[in-house]
Formats: sequence, structure tokens, C-alpha cells
Amino acid sequence: MTRSVPRTRRIRRSLRVSGGIRRSLRVSGAGAAVLLTLSACSSSSGGDEDAGSAGSSAKVSGQVTVFAAASLKESFTKLGETFEQRHPGTEVSFNFGGSDSLAAGITSGAPADVFASASPKTMATVTVTDAGAAAGEPSTFVRNRLEIATLPGNPERISSLQDLTASGLKVVLCDQSVPCGAAAQKALAAGGLDLTPVSYEQDVKAALTKVELKEADAALVYRTDVRAAGGKVAGVDFPEAAEAVNDYPITVLEDAPNPGAAKAFVALVKSAEGQRVLTDAGFGTP
Repeated sequence: MTRSVPRTRRIRRSLRVSGGIRRSLRVSGAGAAVLLTLSACSSSSGGDEDAGSAGSSAKVSGQVTVFAAASLKESFTKLGETFEQRHPGTEVSFNFGGSDSLAAGITSGAPADVFASASPKTMATVTVTDAGAAAGEPSTFVRNRLEIATLPGNPERISSLQDLTASGLKVVLCDQSVPCGAAAQKALAAGGLDLTPVSYEQDVKAALTKVELKEADAALVYRTDVRAAGGKVAGVDFPEAAEAVNDYPITVLEDAPNPGAAKAFVALVKSAEGQRVLTDAGFGTP
């Protein structure tokens, strides 16, 4: 079953599997030629896209560890369950959090197969280093934009980004070092607004929780998080959000302990089925 792992926990390295279990055989003469031919055919039909496509019969197994932005938690958890059902013998372990913290863990040597970031800038901090270089070029798989989360019923009658600057209003932002915080600063700059929050949080879920617990009147979070919270918060759209849309890139890491399963998981995320799950959660298409 899918499971989330604490940020500080070292994740067990999985057995590398690519294209199924390899057996060592001694062959000679014509037998060797036949096996080589079969091997070549197998390799040509077992590409990355086949490994994760909805109808794929490619064999993957073992644990695949996914480091993903906190805003992907609900969608990726659902996709992880689908992946395990489609590939018996696999287990998807997730580490959700602020993209910058996840990137720091990867570059420090934390074993991970897949990294899904909430911004290309954060992805670049991983892919340009030897410690976490991508096995392939990262690709954008969804987009996300900000929304104002308020208390249920919107008792403060917040209707615009400017309303967040009202005296006495308790507003929470993500820290500027994480993608949701950087996006908030872009939106505020687009509106020519200066806002001093009561706190800066390390990821979007932490910012949203402040409102859910009524410790803040409002927070700038992603619209996907407002949707995931259901009736715990109300959402307010604002035009400046269009100036701060975040692209989400995903990649298989070069030192992935289980590259075969990692490629299959990424392929599922990018497939039509995966995109439906993500758009249903409120994400936009690239």
C-alpha cells in the first residue's frame, strides 16, 4: 500500500529492477544467438512510456520512492494506489513537503526515485548537481495557481487581494523560499501591494492548516489545496493570481534505486488517466 515517510527518515533502498528479473544463463552457439535476438526484441518493446501506460504489461516490482510537493499529496496518493493495483508487488512511498526541503534532502543523498516539484527553479537545484541529476530532462506535467483561503463562510468578507492588507486581519503566507511563497510575492507585486503576514510557513499545507484551525483569517495557498480542504475553508479567486502561475516539473532521478518502477510511475502521472486525476483536483494542464 502507499505510505508517506517522514522527512528525517532514511528510506530503505529498493532492488533495482528494469524490464523484469534478470537471470544469468550459460548458452553457446545457436542458442546464444536466439537469446540475443529475443533480448533485443524485449528491449525495444519495453520503453519508458510502455512501462507506465494504462495497458502496459511491463513488469516492475519493489518500492518506488517519490518526493513530491505538498500540494500534490491528495492526487499522488490516489495515483500511488492505482499504480500498486496495476503492478502487484510494488509499493509507493511518498515524502510530501516544501519543494525546497525535498530538494535539499535529495542533494544531501536521501534515496529517491522520483522528484515532483512545484516550480522549475526548485527542480533546477536538484538536476544541476551530481547528487541528484535527472536521468532525463524534467518535464512539466501540471500547473497551479493561487487562491485566498478564508474561514468557512468568509466572515471577514474578503473579496480581493487588497483586502488582505486590512488592519487587524491575520494573514498567513508560505515562506518566500518555497514555490507557493514565491508565487504569493509575485501576485502581491502584480497588485502593487505590501503585506506583512502573522507567520511564514514552510509549505502550503502548513499555511492552510492555520486557517483550518482558526489561527489565521486567511492564507494565500493553491486552489488545489482549497478544493482538497472541502468545507474546512472557503476560497476566493483574484485576478493577480494569473501573474503567478506555477509550473510543476517531474523527473526520474539518475541515482534512482528502482529506475524501472520510477519510469512507470512518471508515465502514469503523465498519462491521460493521471491527468484526469490531477485536473479533477484543480490542477491546470501545461
